[in-house]
Amino acid sequence: MNGYGGSILRVDLTSGKITKEPTPPKVARDYIGGRGFGAYFLFKEVPQDADPLGPQNKLIISSGPLSGMMIPGAGKCDFTTKSPLTGGYASASLGGHFTAEMKYTGLDSIILEGISPKPVYLFIDDDKVELRDASAMWGKGTLTLEKELKGKFGEEFQVALIGPGGENGVAYASINHDYGRQAGRGGVGTVMGVKKVKAIVLRGTKSVPVADPEGYRKAGMALFKVCKDATGLKEWQTYGTTIVTSWCDEVGALPTRNFSAGSFEGGKNIYGPVMRKEIVITDKGCFGCPSPCGKYSHMKRYNTNVEGPEYETIGMMGSNLGIGDIQDVAQANLLCDELGVDTISTGSAIGWAMECYEKGILTKQDTYGLELKFGNAQAAFAMIEKIARREPGLGALLGEGVKRAAQKIGKGSEKFAIHVKGMEQSAYATHNATAMLLAYMTCDVGAHHNRAWAITYDLQVGRDQVVPEKVARVIWLQNFRPMFDVLGACRLQWVELSIDRDLYVPALEAITGVHRSWGDLEKIGERIWNLSRLYWARENEGFGRSWDMPSPRFYEEPPKTGVTAGQITRLEDVQRLLDMYYEQRGWTSEGLPTRETLQRLELAEFAA
Repeated sequence: MNGYGGSILRVDLTSGKITKEPTPPKVARDYIGGRGFGAYFLFKEVPQDADPLGPQNKLIISSGPLSGMMIPGAGKCDFTTKSPLTGGYASASLGGHFTAEMKYTGLDSIILEGISPKPVYLFIDDDKVELRDASAMWGKGTLTLEKELKGKFGEEFQVALIGPGGENGVAYASINHDYGRQAGRGGVGTVMGVKKVKAIVLRGTKSVPVADPEGYRKAGMALFKVCKDATGLKEWQTYGTTIVTSWCDEVGALPTRNFSAGSFEGGKNIYGPVMRKEIVITDKGCFGCPSPCGKYSHMKRYNTNVEGPEYETIGMMGSNLGIGDIQDVAQANLLCDELGVDTISTGSAIGWAMECYEKGILTKQDTYGLELKFGNAQAAFAMIEKIARREPGLGALLGEGVKRAAQKIGKGSEKFAIHVKGMEQSAYATHNATAMLLAYMTCDVGAHHNRAWAITYDLQVGRDQVVPEKVARVIWLQNFRPMFDVLGACRLQWVELSIDRDLYVPALEAITGVHRSWGDLEKIGERIWNLSRLYWARENEGFGRSWDMPSPRFYEEPPKTGVTAGQITRLEDVQRLLDMYYEQRGWTSEGLPTRETLQRLELAEFAA
């Protein structure tokens, strides 16, 4: 098939058997690749009620037709599994160079099945595929081990690996790559760890067949040219995602002290320009990227280096913990990267624990003697270590995620455990931003921002408005925006450089030989969205409206400081948003797709 590697690699870790099979053309037609392949294979192959940490669960790694091609940002792949954090659908996107190299081995997907009896790593060199002993690697940090593996095999080999967090079963462990890129959310690294897979090391030299080489060249060059000519390119290259920090602080969206407010009095010390001046050494991009958002940083205070921090980490490890020093935030970033845990969920868990400590729900006896107060960076560093090591007590508890931790601690702490469906909310405060709040509530993996970044629309039409147009905007974003994860390309060129999305259509057609308009692609996006919703319902008895509710903090506790002080979204408006959303989606009042909707989206086979 044009645009595809052509094969799926299945690795039975229990028996050690490795097989290849052709990528099914019908699946490629109906789900395209990346996140689409992941959702399809998860639903079809992982049996109902499978234990996320058991042998029946699978880890599905998939590229898309744009992955590894000369298209801006074409370095994305998707990791899909049943989430050990939420019990539902998990899908995490990884940038860098791993995906392109995987495509050049002739693989569209790698499916890890079963559980290995001992630590292993998967080695792929074109058609040479082996499981090798990783006992000596077990316990090593991701940055340390990646350097060792690159030294052993060569820089042309690309590595995806886990740290102690994944080995020890932290429910939000990440899969890391390229010294600072992560498939971070939902516990994909946890599943890789329980399967005893420490790393995947691969190199490929194969060509990817293209339907129209000259058309592909022209379409790719057109995309790179508009990126180069974009008015926002220089600022984006300079600051990357940290450009968002000051904006969020100014509009009341910067998470502060466990989302109790949206503006931080120490915010100016963690803004992008401060970071650029104080710690950034150079810029770094992923495969085929004309607008590198990655920043390599040096923290003089600690004599350490890290890629980052990017905005989400600044929000969750900085202002959300009351930490207003960019070197401290970057050091927390480094610890999470080396240990292999998601900075968003880790920052949320520590923020919740800090609030519990300040309210007297947790004491020094619970915190290993740490003064676990907002603003205490050293205490945060210590807790990152204890979480990743699953140290008995609070470290192990926080490693389960804030939903389970709050359920076990109780004493009212459930009301300020900031999550949806068990997924810790990423770094946008939504006390009075109804479109962004709805985007979090209905996101297919839990409270994650990348599916529908709707907060700018809140400011455009009125942040407290509860109107059908806002709901329609969220649904459109959910159908369209994640399609970049399906195609295997970064969305940030479209988002931050305002690239005309129609320029991607001729590139996709030239590569695959199949014409698809954005209308066609959005329908596939809607199909995948509904399939992932069905997966939640299949795996969780009683799944429905109550699972879409946000933290009570966003409808019961108006911020006391910042530009959103005194503002809140009322509970009745939260319910109205869900009513309108379900109606526009073609779902029942409990949030389940109707048979008519499933038939329209050609999902009738999954209706049962």
